[in-house]
Amino acid sequence: MNTHFTKALVVALGLVVLSSCQPATSTTSQQSQSATLIDEGVYAGLPFEMERVKQPSFPDYQVNILDFGAKPDGITLNTEAINKAIRQVNEKGGGRVVIPAGLWLTGPIELLSNVDLHLEYNALVLFSADHTLYPIISTSFEGLETRRCQSPIFARGAENIAITGYGTFDGNGDTWRPVKKSKLTEGQWKKLLASGGVTNEKGDVWYPSEGARDGAKVTSEFNVPDSEIVKAKGDTLWESIRDFLRPVLLSFSECKQVLLEGVTFKNSPSWCLHPLMCEHLTVNNISVSNPWYSQNGDALDIESCTNVLVVNSTFDAGDDAICIKSGKNEEGRKRGIPTQNVIVYNNTVLHGHGGFVVGSEMSGGVKNIYVDNCTFLGTDVGLRFKSTRGRGGIVENIHINRVNMINIPGEPVLFDLFYGGASVKDEVPPVSEETPVFRNIYINDVTCKGAGRAIFFNGLPEMPIENINLKGITISDAAEGAVLSRAKGVTIDNLKIQTKTPSPTVRLTNVSTIKVNGEEVAEVGDEGKELNF
Repeated sequence: MNTHFTKALVVALGLVVLSSCQPATSTTSQQSQSATLIDEGVYAGLPFEMERVKQPSFPDYQVNILDFGAKPDGITLNTEAINKAIRQVNEKGGGRVVIPAGLWLTGPIELLSNVDLHLEYNALVLFSADHTLYPIISTSFEGLETRRCQSPIFARGAENIAITGYGTFDGNGDTWRPVKKSKLTEGQWKKLLASGGVTNEKGDVWYPSEGARDGAKVTSEFNVPDSEIVKAKGDTLWESIRDFLRPVLLSFSECKQVLLEGVTFKNSPSWCLHPLMCEHLTVNNISVSNPWYSQNGDALDIESCTNVLVVNSTFDAGDDAICIKSGKNEEGRKRGIPTQNVIVYNNTVLHGHGGFVVGSEMSGGVKNIYVDNCTFLGTDVGLRFKSTRGRGGIVENIHINRVNMINIPGEPVLFDLFYGGASVKDEVPPVSEETPVFRNIYINDVTCKGAGRAIFFNGLPEMPIENINLKGITISDAAEGAVLSRAKGVTIDNLKIQTKTPSPTVRLTNVSTIKVNGEEVAEVGDEGKELNF
């Protein structure tokens, strides 16, 4: 790790944090807390060229939602008051909309250009459980164009926008999400059934309504209704399954100069934060919290975005935590917008399927990603790279440094190109635009205590994982050692693995040009080979 880069980043981001701790004025707004505070020094020493992420700034104009008739009683629906305040600031050329302390019930909020939506201390924004307030709109979800209910926090094509402050947004996700019986205790499951809702035929998944359950029946892959069924049933289908069309809590699409700072986002119906095709995005000093049992409860999904900072934040997710995406299959390849030029620095993940994740929707490509100084506490997997046949896309030039983990039940480091249950025994197809590529990835200084399998590489027979470099990896109290399969050009230096029971340090199958702790292996086939250190 470049020392100059580390010091510069710490200093500059420290200024950001300090600035966000200043109380808001009651009559005029300061310029946006992060404006111009992150200087060029934070990018020194990066292993790739990256433009400075542009920060939003706002005129000294401020309004308070109280002046638009909003009431903090948890009963009054404040949708019109909040959106009217935002529209006024936008029409005046920009500034700050203040949400003061109180419990604010509301429907969807649309953020417009040149507006900083600022939550003061003890401001709690609760989104209504009335799903009819959220119009069914055309959008993108899980990498595919589809329809979903409008997100509680929504922006499309906006520029110079921010959500700042100290308060909390609660998405009321419990009224939307299905729950698997396997994720609850017997007592919790009985209580959930007694609350209402319905179950599937097997009785092992609870849905908040029949519409939510019916929606699940018209999907064959994940959470997007099958196109053929949609064509057959027409527009009437969408309204009948409204409760299934769970929105992400925050959806920013095709926006520029975006800042999320200081606030807490929690209890989302689905993914929590979803910036899509955005440029110059800063996520600083926020907290994201979804229940660990929440289906599709990702914390942050950065999709087809360019020039991104994710710093000083805490994530607690029901699915993947910090996730890099770029569209799914043919639609993602046709969009052709990679996620690129991203710094992920000084973040903590409390729970999630993966701490830092690339995929599985990465069909538009991923490149120039720098991850440094992060902590994962009990995530299912630590560093998780995933894809499958049909995706296509190239993932490359990923640099990861200084990650500490504890209690990882799966793998601290995982590459799996058979995501979604595909079989390794399937007939090997020819390489095509549908073949995903993972290459040129560098992982240094990773420490983990408590793990399942220490490391797992699972590439494709037609496209092995290539040029993966690991250095300074220490994994203790693991159930088993490392397994490398269908990979080539892998170098691992200073690898230390301690297992609970006797286990090979590294097992190799169908690999070539492998070097582990100085020992070189030219090629190994199905017969396999074990290395012990």
